[in-house]
Amino acid sequence: MNFVRFNLPSVRPLRFFVTAFMCVMLLLSTALPAAAIGASKSSPDKGAAQLNEIVDKTQELTENNAPSKRRVIKESNKGLNEVQGAAAAEKMNRPSNSQDATTVEDKVEGFLEKITGDK
Repeated sequence: MNFVRFNLPSVRPLRFFVTAFMCVMLLLSTALPAAAIGASKSSPDKGAAQLNEIVDKTQELTENNAPSKRRVIKESNKGLNEVQGAAAAEKMNRPSNSQDATTVEDKVEGFLEKITGDK
């Protein structure tokens, strides 16, 4: 029992610092937004027009009777789907516009080469 009394005063400052560190980490992880590293900055107003068009089409489809199969196919062939059309199609990643992109595998290989020094 004397052994516990002897070490207890030396553990209290460490326990205080660990508790304080955990509180600070909890506060920072919930209060700060995630860092979008490398993301391009965009204006919130840019997407509003396209979104409004999509909402209008959705409202139109829900208020009317079910569209015919022919109409659905015709509208779907204009873009990504019947409601969205071609809105933001150029921003989507697909093989035709991703030829110059670096794959995750290439990034990992480059990272490991930097760490190990092998080339």
